[in-house]
Amino acid sequence: MSMDESAPENVRFTGAAGVAQNTAMSEEAQVQSAPVVETAPLVFEQPLNERMRTFLRLDFLYNQALYHNEMQSQWGSRAAMGSLLDILAIAARGDVRADVQKELERHLAQLNVFQSKPGVDSARLRTVMSNLLRLRADLVACGSNYLAGLKDSEFLSAIKHRSAIPGGTCEFDLPDFFFWLNQATDQRARSFNDWLATLRPLCDAIAELLWITRQHGKPRQEIARAGVYHITFERDTPIQLVRIALPAGSGLYPETSGSHYRCSVRLLAWNGLQTRPQQTAEDVPFTLTSCT
Repeated sequence: MSMDESAPENVRFTGAAGVAQNTAMSEEAQVQSAPVVETAPLVFEQPLNERMRTFLRLDFLYNQALYHNEMQSQWGSRAAMGSLLDILAIAARGDVRADVQKELERHLAQLNVFQSKPGVDSARLRTVMSNLLRLRADLVACGSNYLAGLKDSEFLSAIKHRSAIPGGTCEFDLPDFFFWLNQATDQRARSFNDWLATLRPLCDAIAELLWITRQHGKPRQEIARAGVYHITFERDTPIQLVRIALPAGSGLYPETSGSHYRCSVRLLAWNGLQTRPQQTAEDVPFTLTSCT
């Protein structure tokens, strides 16, 4: 939802503006005024609390499972199964579902305040709130014991147990898994989608929460002097996620450490696989987004 200048500056629900890139261009191309093709910047995300770390890991694994399941091959099904079991392992620790519900409630309360703000895109606000309400209802409907079917599956448990052993899911270790992998592609996909459906309310809610969290950040241009930048956050505004954008061709990547009170960023120069990276000695401009 777009907001005018009267809306709080730390709240955003529109995509961040593109980051200007330094694109190499030959002199001849400059003379001919050829169009410049800019490469998207590399965005490095650093979670600042355990809840955000869990959400990012689950979202990563969920997208990985979806990708591999669409490969329509035995190897794709194997990789998708590994992602599914990793999601199950994380979701079974603690009460991730309750954490997701709390975040949904927090964002709904924040968005509800905007209904009375001038300059707010009411239609988009209603759409976002409707999505959150639907996701909350789906999460409540699945119940607190929603993982029971996956955890009680002997088929999945055997694969999980053998996966801890390098090469432990070979055909002679798990003949039933090998048999399943040799079923028709649509049959494998149907079975996998049934398992994934159990986790979908949780993972879809997390994906939406991450989107909103990122939209709450306001990008700003900063400079890392001699490759170092220190960030101190206001205690009244807890930051959950830091995003650092660097040009794809810069040859640099950030090493970030800290908490929701302060962070330190070191920009390291990539020197190949055989040489240890070194902190750059140059002043480096980058885009910093602190998300609440």
